[in-house]
Amino acid sequence: MAVAPVELATFLLFALLTVGSSLGVVLVRDVWHAALLLGVSLTSVAIHYVMLRAEFLAAMQILVYVGGVLILITFAVMLTREQGSEEVGA
Repeated sequence: MAVAPVELATFLLFALLTVGSSLGVVLVRDVWHAALLLGVSLTSVAIHYVMLRAEFLAAMQILVYVGGVLILITFAVMLTREQGSEEVGA
């Protein structure tokens, strides 16, 4: 079975995006940037599902992981961040 060159190039592009953003999640020091890279990684996995013609899995990937888990991580990061050098109270 022959693969179209456009499909192969698209797969390679999103494979590199998935691997690069996944490495960025574990290597970056800032938690906020790690959460954003996790969103990129999970979204590119959903695109791989679309390329495999598994649209239901892609929709569940977006709804459950990107929509649910990533929002929870974002709220946790925003609520637990320190406020720099500001002093509260007198």
